[in-house]
Amino acid sequence: MIKNNDWRLTNQMNYLYRKQLLHIPFTPYRKGWEHEHCSFCSGKIDNDTKKAYCTTDKYHWICERCFKDFNKIFEWDIKEEAEKNKNM
Repeated sequence: MIKNNDWRLTNQMNYLYRKQLLHIPFTPYRKGWEHEHCSFCSGKIDNDTKKAYCTTDKYHWICERCFKDFNKIFEWDIKEEAEKNKNM
């Protein structure tokens, strides 16, 4: 169980609480960016990452481990890539 004093928790509740997340392969936020960092552990997320979670604007990224650890606390709404493509 995650504790309130987990070193990975800073102020993410202010911008990630109850957000809709996509579960997708890495996509850079800006052209030329080669990687992102997990919003919790700062782990690298790049083209070698099979899939990770991100906000719908692809600005905030969350690695698989941190997603598993914090999903209940943050009450995220997850959209898989296939669902996203159906609506296009």
